[in-house]
Amino acid sequence: MTGPGLVLPPQDQQTPPAVVLRAPGEQSLDQAIADMQLLLEQHGHVIAVYPSGIPAAHERRLHTVRSVLESDRIALLKSDLPPLGVAVLVRQLRQLSVCDFSAGVIASAARLLSHYVYAGALLNSVTRLDRVPVGLKSHAKSWLPGSQFGVLANPGPQLVRIGTGELAGPRFATDLLVARGQSQSEWVTGTLAPAWQVRAVHEAVLPDESPGWWGTSKMIEFAAFLPDVSLIHQLVSSVRREVCTWCGNELIGDRCGLCNAPLNPPETRTRGPAALSP
Repeated sequence: MTGPGLVLPPQDQQTPPAVVLRAPGEQSLDQAIADMQLLLEQHGHVIAVYPSGIPAAHERRLHTVRSVLESDRIALLKSDLPPLGVAVLVRQLRQLSVCDFSAGVIASAARLLSHYVYAGALLNSVTRLDRVPVGLKSHAKSWLPGSQFGVLANPGPQLVRIGTGELAGPRFATDLLVARGQSQSEWVTGTLAPAWQVRAVHEAVLPDESPGWWGTSKMIEFAAFLPDVSLIHQLVSSVRREVCTWCGNELIGDRCGLCNAPLNPPETRTRGPAALSP
């Protein structure tokens, strides 16, 4: 991870901890290379997941370290999920890391699991929101006193003004993670959670990256996710495994999670995200 706020506490004793890859201003390049080399020696592979909104210098540092070490055992996975969604995804990958999957399968599973993270926020304003399409009417209404908006960024964009519509949620069993910014509203826990029929609601600390991602600090971020590691394991196991023709690692889907090389599947193979029963 690229920030401590993106590291969620484990849900069980088996889930290993995450490591924060610090920004250029916090450590030298030589130290970053040495830290990564130590991680490779200890664990064999490193899967680094980071949100698309991190500073460009931090992203360049990650790629520089990988290039210097010339290692296909380092996966750099940029995620378009909001920060709390990224944190959920990383914890799921941590859960999978103790299962019977190779590093290549775990790295490429990030794209699959992202489809099952319903990540959004309750916002007091959408005037600075540029991650989700916002119409001119919504922009105008955001200036009205007391206006609030429910926004879903993943798996597909949705935006509703509170009191005039509902966000379509998952059709499978989930838990809901909630991180509060500078908003005291109970809409997420009192209205959204019952409407989505979540199994349980958990509180989390708002990631430092969230206000910048959503364009305001007056917000509450949330993410509905698959909480059961056995179901996550079943989901990943159900997808056909391939061998990357570039680096030789296992993968699922159409792109290697470790070297990022695309898989060229036969024309007859059309495999999308697996379906989950309610």
